[in-house]
Amino acid sequence: MENAATRPRALLSVYDKTNIIEFATGLAQLGFELVSTGGTARKLKQAGLEVVGVSDITGHPEIFDGRVKSLHPAIHGPLLARLESEADRTGLDELGYAPIQVVACNLYPFSAAAAQQPPLEDPDLLEMIDIGGPTMVRASAKNYRNVIITVNPQSYEEVLAALNDAKGAEGVSMEMRKELALEAFQHTATYDMAIADELHSRFVGRPEESDDTDEQSQRLPDVLLAASIKSHNLRYGENSHQAAALYLNPKEIGQHKTLVTAKVEGGKAMSYNNYTDADATLRLCRALSTDEWPDTPHACVIVKHNNPCGAALAATQVEAYQMALASDEESAFGSIICFNEPLECDTANALAPLFLEVLMAPSYKEGAKEIVMAKKNRRILTIDSPNDRLAPLQRILLPKPIEGGWLAQTEEPPVIDWNKAKIVTEIEPTEAEIASMKFAVRVCEQVKSNSIVMVQGTATVGIGPGQTSRVQAVRIAARRAGERAQGCVLASDAFFPFADGLIRAAEAGASSIVQPGGSIRDQEVIDAANERGISMLFTGHRLFRH
Repeated sequence: MENAATRPRALLSVYDKTNIIEFATGLAQLGFELVSTGGTARKLKQAGLEVVGVSDITGHPEIFDGRVKSLHPAIHGPLLARLESEADRTGLDELGYAPIQVVACNLYPFSAAAAQQPPLEDPDLLEMIDIGGPTMVRASAKNYRNVIITVNPQSYEEVLAALNDAKGAEGVSMEMRKELALEAFQHTATYDMAIADELHSRFVGRPEESDDTDEQSQRLPDVLLAASIKSHNLRYGENSHQAAALYLNPKEIGQHKTLVTAKVEGGKAMSYNNYTDADATLRLCRALSTDEWPDTPHACVIVKHNNPCGAALAATQVEAYQMALASDEESAFGSIICFNEPLECDTANALAPLFLEVLMAPSYKEGAKEIVMAKKNRRILTIDSPNDRLAPLQRILLPKPIEGGWLAQTEEPPVIDWNKAKIVTEIEPTEAEIASMKFAVRVCEQVKSNSIVMVQGTATVGIGPGQTSRVQAVRIAARRAGERAQGCVLASDAFFPFADGLIRAAEAGASSIVQPGGSIRDQEVIDAANERGISMLFTGHRLFRH
């Protein structure tokens, strides 16, 4: 047998052992001496492969239940030695260390451990922080000119093919080495960010754990970290000249509870615009998927161009759809629709005439999918949810990129304390109107500002989204509502700066208004409401969404 010291070495130490036997077998057939650690070494030996243990090379046993095994100069010297340097080659020879030319290493699944429910205790989670692995990966990637590093089992076949074509590691192209090294640094960077984010939430606390804004601010991280894994390229971005891709939060991989990890079925792939519209649709549907309306548990939301054009709560699902569609049937063409309960066949049949881009639900009754998919190019998304009902909104930290940096704010679930809301007009809203106000505000807070929402009961009849003038938003909502504006409840996401918006609402037929209040002209607006016999309630909470 060829002397081990003259054979090329490959170091294999992986948590994810997918295809590792096949990779190791291929390396052995190419003449590599296999060096391995712990569970990887045992698996390779069980497969009948000849393996040299790391301890045999370092002369030191693994200690502390495997916490320390590869952190030794006999391993990291060969990984970092610059073979183009005569001094480094001489140093290796003097130390008796053989070069390591190929490394396969991936890390403990910290993100998966952090996502476990119920949560792991701190000591158990800390054991999932890999120490030797990241050091090995970074050392190999730093020295990519001399070490081929792969952190992804899907790359094994490509690496073996390159080694075979090049008749050894020395001939593998620099382009491929750089690609693998970059992937390795991305792997460790993502890993470190996941650890920092999770430990921040445990040691400091997340902003959503308090309703006090000052306390939330104290819990915002000092360093804003964002690590996502590319899922796939999209055809293009908002427009055909823009490139786009979908990225996943590492914690969500392997699950289908969120939009980016939802199960997608249908004739066409999701586009960038599909995803942004679907996000707005799902967010509003989650906001309506609560126990606040026990008599109308079925929610339907229809969104077009990132703004709701219809939303409704009803006793049955098909009624919720019909009421939401009636809000703005014209805009619903080519829309995104979401239901908070499993899609029923009656609803699927009602959807048949409508051209829609994407349909979302927590699940689908038997036969419902087939009815929806009878028309080509419809996409169906399944959002896994407890008890087949969309989970309500949760408070999260939402970053937003701006030139040269980021903004970050807490994304709030409903924040209005209705016990603190104030009736400011001579005429008081009825119980039915207050119930409609609660629904209207929930929709309004998901519409782009300036926003006006008109509702009848628990269904929108007119929405005025994203206007630079509040009175213009009223006009648009009133035009879409038409005769249905008579006796409606109107919600505004911010105060009326002048009485003109309220006057236009009254002319359209609004009988009751809910708004934050807080304008220097509030009294002028209140007087205008009293003169027209309109009831009005101030919530004290602005609901801008830019």
